[in-house]
Amino acid sequence: MRQLVLVLAVVAASLVATPAFAQRGEASVLVGWTFSDGVTGDSILAGDGNRYDRVDPKDSFKWGFDVGAYTSDNVQVGFLFGQQMSKLTFGGTNTVEVGDLKINTYHGYFAYNFGERDAATRPYVMVGLGATNFASVDFTSPGGRVGTTGSETQFSTTWGAGVKFFGSGNIGGRAGIQWTPTYIKSDAAGWWCDPYWGCYLTGNAQYSNQWDFSGGITFRF
Repeated sequence: MRQLVLVLAVVAASLVATPAFAQRGEASVLVGWTFSDGVTGDSILAGDGNRYDRVDPKDSFKWGFDVGAYTSDNVQVGFLFGQQMSKLTFGGTNTVEVGDLKINTYHGYFAYNFGERDAATRPYVMVGLGATNFASVDFTSPGGRVGTTGSETQFSTTWGAGVKFFGSGNIGGRAGIQWTPTYIKSDAAGWWCDPYWGCYLTGNAQYSNQWDFSGGITFRF
């Protein structure tokens, strides 16, 4: 959460520092579909006779919004929020749905928009820093026990590209793709030894990935 506060502070400072003549911007409302994956772990023999070694969010609908200001004709800084309405699943020799899972993403971003400011079509690329929150999940075990998993927030980045298109007014459309990798954990991979630094344990990082395909309405102001 500290990383999220820092990102929001940087974005706010950038907007305040932007000259008044450049404080034109855009706001978008987005909907789409997200392909998600999770992480692997030790194989566990469950009471149903199956072994489970994966935890994954299920591919699902996502919505979000962003708002940003132009610091030049092409460079834009802003804030991007997204919420995936998913389900938590355990996988292995069988796949089971545990319960409803909301994945919330919060990113301050920098974008570069190609072409003139008032062009009818503007391709863009963007990169963001922030956090991904995996909300708590209510579940009922096969034995009838009711419980709730803990909520987890981790640092994440986001990378995207797409195109914005406008008619004669200030209301247009937008379509794009976005990749959000979120660090979850590292698994021990072995020992690495160096004559100078000595020996230390190395690990393989595991990330939960979200691939978003979305579109929506964009307002210029």
